[in-house]
Amino acid sequence: MSSTSSATSPARSSSNPPAGAKKVRTRIAPSPTGDPHMGTAYIALFNMVYAHSQGGEFLVRIEDTDQARSTPESEATILDALRWLNIEWTEGPDVGGPHGPYRQSERQDIYRGYADQLVSQGDAFPCFCSNERLDEMRATQRAEGKTTRYDGLCQSIAPAEAAKQIAAGDAHVIRLVVPVDGTFSFEDALRGTIEIPWQQVDMQILLKSDGMPTYHLAVVVDDHLMEISHVMRGEEWINSVPKHARLYDALGWEMPIHAHLPLLRNPDSSKLSKRKNPTSVTYYRDMGYLPEAVANYLGRMGWSMPDEREIFSLPEMQDAFSLERISLGGPVFDIDKLNWLNGEYLRALSEDEFAERAIAWFTQGNRLRALVPLIHQRTNRFADIAPQVDYLVGDRADLTADDFDHKRVASDQARQILDHALRSFDESRGWERDGIFAICTTLAEGLELKLKDFLGPLFVAIGGKAVTLPLFDSMALLGADVTRMRLRSALEALGGVSKKETKRFEKSWRALIARSEAEIVTVDKEDSGS
Repeated sequence: MSSTSSATSPARSSSNPPAGAKKVRTRIAPSPTGDPHMGTAYIALFNMVYAHSQGGEFLVRIEDTDQARSTPESEATILDALRWLNIEWTEGPDVGGPHGPYRQSERQDIYRGYADQLVSQGDAFPCFCSNERLDEMRATQRAEGKTTRYDGLCQSIAPAEAAKQIAAGDAHVIRLVVPVDGTFSFEDALRGTIEIPWQQVDMQILLKSDGMPTYHLAVVVDDHLMEISHVMRGEEWINSVPKHARLYDALGWEMPIHAHLPLLRNPDSSKLSKRKNPTSVTYYRDMGYLPEAVANYLGRMGWSMPDEREIFSLPEMQDAFSLERISLGGPVFDIDKLNWLNGEYLRALSEDEFAERAIAWFTQGNRLRALVPLIHQRTNRFADIAPQVDYLVGDRADLTADDFDHKRVASDQARQILDHALRSFDESRGWERDGIFAICTTLAEGLELKLKDFLGPLFVAIGGKAVTLPLFDSMALLGADVTRMRLRSALEALGGVSKKETKRFEKSWRALIARSEAEIVTVDKEDSGS
């Protein structure tokens, strides 16, 4: 393969496809491994608006090759969140279409066929290296100041010998052959010419030892078979383009036009992350933001209307949209600005519309019905309901360090408790009462605290007071997003966590979790009699 490759669109050219060009088709391909991220919604919005502005089509594909972390619940939540924002698609796992299936886990045989083709052509090869050898290789490369990349050892194995090892059941992966010298070049529709030395490109694993594809093989195969014309994704994928271009070239396919959008940023210019801001779409839905306001705000992220107005609908954005108006500066996701914009939308409603939307928010997901088991036996008058549930149906009061003074644990330990709880909740895949209870019990035992003492700071963080309705039920009802946000703001009220303390807390938490997991394994062995 040549050491250079280019897409078919010149940099920053008109976003209108030339006469006779194939239909514009874009996609979003989320991984169902967690909450629906605002960054995913932002990329989905721009893909949908661009496709519709060109009379094209937008589809959804689920990248669930990480079977250990992917869940149907996460997939459903992501699709619901996109629909809440009025993002619509014509093909996808829920609506079907002529290019299905739309879940990568259901396309395994397709990927295997192309992996075999690449191996037979000499564009890929089986790799039998152990994890221990790879770790040692990377450690040596780092010590020598080199880019960590596979050294090509198994590429020299003769095809007949490799076939014997595979037949014998030797564990292996399939890796991509890449040039060792020269520079890869392509034209990004937003950024112009981008050059990446091949020395910086790894011999990417295409097919894992369990037979599942990696993102890099699956995305190329799927984008080609689903006739994607424009790949619009986050800038963090720029360094993957050489690998993908190498695959397109080896398979004899035309590479789609690529446009890498700027990443959403926190106000301090760091990448938008849940450790600094709520990043889940469901958080904003549950906190009473209007979907049209959130979509409007995402539309402002790195793009502007020709007349520079800040408030516009999705149809208005679609009518005015062009790639040329996308700014490559990191768009800042500012919650205060979103609050202002949402307020403008609320004030523009008529009083009847306001009442209808407010009632719909109060009752969404049977929210009020879910409160009944918590308050039924604690209520003498209906007038008693509001003081009991204020922190569950609205935001809780702002906290200060004084709110934690009367607890049985000191301020430093309160911060450790909140930090460890937050880390465990971030890692938790489910969100229900018993699971929350199990996490807190494990952490309390690991910190050698009585459960009631461990829970003291959590009561304040969640409800803003020392006594609330049952804590675990409250957290389950609030949801993971709101719970985590309240823990973060409680940490800030206690003075935050320094960088040095963050490292200490992380080390402590990891040791605690490892010890807990080891104890579980020991118990399982004892129960099985082994």
